[in-house]
Amino acid sequence: MKIITPVIARDSELIFGHAPHPITCGHGVIIGGGMVHPEIKFTLPPIEIMEDTWQKIREIYTEMITDICRRCVDLHCSTLVVEFELLPPMTHKPQWGSEITELIRNILEEFHEKYGLNSAFRVTPVDIRDNERPPRLRSGDLLEKTLKTFDLCARAGADLLSIESTGGKELHDHALVWGDLGAIIFSLGVLAPRDMDFLWSEIADICRKTNTIPAGDSACGFANTAMVMADRGMIPKTLAALVRVASVPRSLMAYMKGAQGPSKDCAYEGPYLKVLSGIPISMEGKSSACAHLSPVGNIAACCADLWSNESVQNVRLLSGPAPVVSMEQLIYDTRLMNVGLQEGRESALKLRDWLAQSDSPLDPQAYVLRPDVVLKICNRLAPATSPLEMTFFAVEETLAILRDALERKKLAIPEREIHWLDLLSAQLEILPRDEDALWRQVKLALGDIKINPEEYLLPPFIPQS
Repeated sequence: MKIITPVIARDSELIFGHAPHPITCGHGVIIGGGMVHPEIKFTLPPIEIMEDTWQKIREIYTEMITDICRRCVDLHCSTLVVEFELLPPMTHKPQWGSEITELIRNILEEFHEKYGLNSAFRVTPVDIRDNERPPRLRSGDLLEKTLKTFDLCARAGADLLSIESTGGKELHDHALVWGDLGAIIFSLGVLAPRDMDFLWSEIADICRKTNTIPAGDSACGFANTAMVMADRGMIPKTLAALVRVASVPRSLMAYMKGAQGPSKDCAYEGPYLKVLSGIPISMEGKSSACAHLSPVGNIAACCADLWSNESVQNVRLLSGPAPVVSMEQLIYDTRLMNVGLQEGRESALKLRDWLAQSDSPLDPQAYVLRPDVVLKICNRLAPATSPLEMTFFAVEETLAILRDALERKKLAIPEREIHWLDLLSAQLEILPRDEDALWRQVKLALGDIKINPEEYLLPPFIPQS
């Protein structure tokens, strides 16, 4: 891993709607080129996905995307990004994912021709390799189906391809529950980046062959799992904030292997990726409450180039279908941000700072998304020469920043959680920085948790007698 020079160096450059390396895709949609676009994502209501229900499922997707596009036309929304996030059976049976991709693509084309609605289309297969524990990541039927789904969906009309990959999650889930910082760092700094290196090399190759843009990944299975657990009181918010920043090196690997952005909406590490690589990012906040709760409803919009709703089921609300409601909310949110941009940089920065200040003092998970904090941590990460070293730097700097913010009364941390700063710092101090030594320590603490070392190019662990 080479030393990185952050692409964004000044606070005034880290803002919504602008990315150093914008992407043009679909019907000329420019992402990161001076506007924030809505990115809508929708999913099925409770229904079993099988041959007998497949025609009904096609009808539901037809209804959802048609109603969404109509609402865009009615509200004078000129550009739209649509994400089709496959459900697991649609990756287990790749032709199903391809069929819905083609269906959505055709309706987007129809609305472009009839109404001038410009759109771009992201497709996200599921990482079904995690269906087996311990997972086989580099071979086997589940990998083959995942990669075949990418290929078929690209050929069926996707503009952008993404995934929420899960390599290293089998260790990270265990580590989160036990607050084991060494195992968290090893999973995010060694296991996950090695899987990302392998998987994104494969995805980038498929994209080259199909003239599709490799968009990006998300640490959803790691950092968002931590965020949801913290919201439910299962782990400290300080630990969830730490995991959020520690997931950056792992997600950055996609862009080192050819991904071009935009990042995934559920990748709240997006602002860090934007600073370090210059790619445009998708973000979600208050608009994603239909899918999950979070403490970062406003601050998540500070640097967004796409603004997403996460995902919403096709259920009926008083006003209409839930996907249409989400579409309307996204349109109004992005209108406001775009007016700020049209008024000039000073106005846009004022809006950005209001978004940040409304959340950042109230939760450490929000505080680590402050633009100034993101820039400071990125400068600390840049000199790292390996993902593991970068992960250690992320943990060190985040702990220092949270402690400083608490002392300066810039951040409120629940009284019951303050001691976690000391507990995590104490763990960090005694952790070996050498990969082999850390692997030995982690393996001794695994208990019943199983990992296939060969899937991560690790030597087998042989206990000493």
